[in-house]
Order: sequence, then C-alpha cells, then structure tokens
Amino acid sequence: MTQQFPTALITGASGGIGQALATCFAEQGYQLVLVARNVKALNQVAGELTQQYRVPVKVLPQNLAQLGAANLIVQELEAAQITVDVLVNNAGFGDFGYFWQRETARSLAMIQVNVTALTHLTHLLLPEMIAQGGGKILNVASMAAFVPGPVMAVYYATKAYVLSFSEALANELQGTGVSLTVLCPGPTTSGFHAAAQIQPLPPSSQQRLMDVQTVAQAGVAGLLRGQVIVVPGLKNQVLALAIRVLPRPIVRSLVRRMQSARE
Repeated sequence: MTQQFPTALITGASGGIGQALATCFAEQGYQLVLVARNVKALNQVAGELTQQYRVPVKVLPQNLAQLGAANLIVQELEAAQITVDVLVNNAGFGDFGYFWQRETARSLAMIQVNVTALTHLTHLLLPEMIAQGGGKILNVASMAAFVPGPVMAVYYATKAYVLSFSEALANELQGTGVSLTVLCPGPTTSGFHAAAQIQPLPPSSQQRLMDVQTVAQAGVAGLLRGQVIVVPGLKNQVLALAIRVLPRPIVRSLVRRMQSARE
C-alpha cells in the first residue's frame, strides 16, 4: 500500500455493516485497512473490493476481544508506514438473555470489543490525526444506545457508552480539524441477530429491517458532512426523539416487552 489515497481503517469488516462501510469507502476512492478475526471472510471481502474498485486493501486479522489487540494493529500500521485518515470503529456483538444466566466470559468479551478496544484504538490513532490537522472517526453504536435493555443488559449498556463517549469527544475535537460521527442504526439485515443468539425474527418483522448498505451509506454521508449523530431511517429518527421524552419506567417496560417476544 502507498499513501497516494486517503486511508480508512474499518474494524469488524468481514461482514454486515462493516463490509458495507468498506464498500462505501472503496466507492469513494479510499484505500482500506480491514480488521476482523475471521481471516477467511476478511480475505474474501478484500479480494472482492480490490477486484471491483481497484483500490489497495490491507488485511489485518485481529481478535479485538483479546487484550492488546489495538496495540498490535497500530504496530502493523507503523511497520507498513500507513497513516489512517478515517477510523471506523464498527466491531461489536451482542448477547441475548438474562444477565445472570449468560456466560461471564462472553459478557466481558463484549465489553472488551464494544467499549475497550474502540476506546483504545481511538486513543492510539487520534493524536496523529490532530497533529496533522485533519481526520475523521466513525463509531458505530445502535438505537440501543438511547435506552436500557432488559434481556440484553450488557449490550445496550456498551452502546450507551459508545454514544456518550462519541458525543463528548466530538465536542472536545472542535477546532482540531478532526471530526467524529456516531452511527446509531436500528435493526438491519446483518448477522447480528444470529451472533447474539436471538430467535429468528418473524417474516413481518424481517420486512422492517433496514438494508445494510443503506445504513452504511447514511453513516458515511453523515461522516463526510461532519454530522455528530446519524440515525438512519425516518422511523428510527422519530423513535429516538420519542424515547428522550418518555418517562424511563415506560421506556424500560416497552423494551422488555419487545425483548420478551423473542424469548
């Protein structure tokens, strides 16, 4: 890879929203650094993007659930003399069920991926962006960030962190030339539900899922215009506003009812 093109680093790029985001940046002419733990899927995505868009793609297989993964990513970037212009913290996963019945290791791994790795990688790459006077960061949260999530307590809490952290950091970055955007999608046609061990949605609900590419395009468009919070889809935007004015006990009850339908 060379620095003839701006570079976007995308975590969780082997499928779902991450793959769709990689496609969006390839369409914009970015060279890509793709990070995920599934080496086979990652190489397949890289090959497809290289063939279709003729952009340089570097694959960095890393499991962000492992401590120190962010350090290893940055070490590889430095060794390859790659400067990251856009950091996309997309990697994340959920887990369905009552908190006390879920495996402790899985809950802690979720916090490591959704919160710690995102924070660590941002902290490692941000100083260089500020020194250069330019750069962009896209953090992928969720509509779950706006509410407490009974039966998915840890996942919802991690996404609330991503939203709060992103809003605060976006404010801190004013005047630095670096912008930060947080993408908060609702349910999409990705592999999230299967990975979170949620029962398959009924056909009527599946029809309401947003297309993953539409979600990614909304996120990239918001990033490029410097928008802080991007909520794709009019229904999700209305819901996000309604959530903020409803009493919290009602919000908790509504989310619990929705989740219980999947048990």
